[in-house]
This record gives sequence, structure tokens and C-alpha cells, in this order.
Amino acid sequence: MDVILIVLPALLVFLVGFIGQKKLGFEINSISKMAIYLMYPFLAFKTFYENELNMDYLYIFLFCIALCVILIVFIKIVARVRSYSKQKVSAMILSGVFMNSGNYGVPIILFGFGELGFRYAVIMMVIQSFLMNTIGLYYAISGSDKARDSKEIWMKIVKMPILHGAVIGLAFQVLPLKVPLFLNQTIDLISQATIPTIMVVLGMQLATLGGRKVERSALSFIVILRMVASPILALAIVSLLPISPTLSSILIILASMPTAANTTMFSLQFNTEPDLVSASTLVTTVLSIVTIPIMLALVS
Repeated sequence: MDVILIVLPALLVFLVGFIGQKKLGFEINSISKMAIYLMYPFLAFKTFYENELNMDYLYIFLFCIALCVILIVFIKIVARVRSYSKQKVSAMILSGVFMNSGNYGVPIILFGFGELGFRYAVIMMVIQSFLMNTIGLYYAISGSDKARDSKEIWMKIVKMPILHGAVIGLAFQVLPLKVPLFLNQTIDLISQATIPTIMVVLGMQLATLGGRKVERSALSFIVILRMVASPILALAIVSLLPISPTLSSILIILASMPTAANTTMFSLQFNTEPDLVSASTLVTTVLSIVTIPIMLALVS
């Protein structure tokens, strides 16, 4: 019951966006562009500036890379067998590989494992943020309805303000440099508003779906990959790493989180099958009300 109460606020935020779009009809692309280019860089800076680098980063980074690569390869194999388009493959990678380990995963880990678990979950969030804003962005742009070569894609990634925020935040931590109080308060205000904005936009996008463009077989595959295959792969990967049982359990649970809401922003921005990505986020988030308590019971 307590876990359901943690999940419920996220669903209600989606509902606010859904109802707002149905009643008022916002221009979604402009709002998503604001979130990516104006707000998300501040969240990236804050995340990389405030979380101290240590050996846990290395092990969690290796875990995230291994899980990411295996899932991408698996998606590409299935996509080739089913003759999916490049755009659909990119959307499936966005939906199936990147989990909501931040605004969803962190509070659940805090509830289940306390402050130590919370620290591990934040590290995972930082690394997932990096992967999503490099590999995830690559597939979002390469799967766009506009044809681009590899050089143009990577140049677009390098120019993304999100990465600039992360790099500057990491530089401020390593040097180290202190952020003035007034500036820190500004960064905090914008950072705290970023995730809710992303979630509201997701709700808006869901309101425009209407089941028109979502292929059920592709959606079913993403759901199975995200909710079943990902935690099983995570179990195999953590067994190969020299980490504590507590960290192993946390990584497995985070690997079973639903599709990251941020992927909807990327799919909207570059028109990479946004309907499929949004539907995947909705379905996996709703299913997680059942699956996350089961995972907590199995690994705790």
C-alpha cells in the first residue's frame, strides 16, 4: 500500500497534463522545447555538481553501460526480424532502454532502503542522465523524420544545453568551485520545476494519442522488455560485479522501473514516433504499480 502511495503522485501529475490538454489544447512541442533547452540544463548542472564522485560511480556505470548495450542489441535483432523502420527502432530504444530511475526510482529506493539506498539511487540517476543525454539523444535524432548523417547528429548532441549543464556541474565539483548562494537558489528553483514539467507534458501527449498510431506488437515488446527482461538482465550483470548485496538489490529494482518520462521530450522534439514512446511510458508506469511492489518483495 505504501509503495502504491509513492507511485500515485506521479500518475496524478500525468493526469493533470492529460486533463489540461483535453480541456485547453496546448501547443505541446513548444512546452517540451522549453523543458529541454531552458530547464533541463539546470537540473543536469545540479545533479552533477552536488553528487560526489567515488568508486560506486564506476561499478554503477559499468552496470548501466552493460544493461544499455544488451537491451539495444536485443531490440535491433527483433527489429530486423520484424523489418521495423529506423524511426520505430529508435523509438523502441528510447522506450525500452531508458528507465525512470530519477523522479520515480529515487523515492521508491529511499522508502525501501533508507539513506544508503537513496545515495546509490542518486548515483544511478546521474549516470542514467548522462547515457540518456548522449546515447538516447543520438537515437532520438537519428530516428527523426528529417534525414541526418552521423556527423550532423553528433554535432547536434554536442550543442545540446543539457550536456553543457552536466559538464559545467562536474567541472564545478572537481575543481572545486562554489556556486554563489543567489545563483544556487535560482538553479534549485528551476531544477525542482523540471521533472514536474516533463511529467505534465507527458500527460498532454497522452491526451493526443487516441490509440491512432501505436502498433500493439511493438508496444507489447517494449513493455515485456522494460518490465521483465530488464530486471532479469540486471540480475545477471550484478552477479558479475564486486558489489554489496544491498547495491545489487537496488540496481535490480531500478532496472525494473518504467520508461523514463524524459524520452517523451526527445521523441516530441525530433518527431521520433512520439505516440509509441508516450504510450510505452504510460503503460509501463501503470503496470509498475503492481510490478514494483513485487520486485521489492523479491529482492529485499
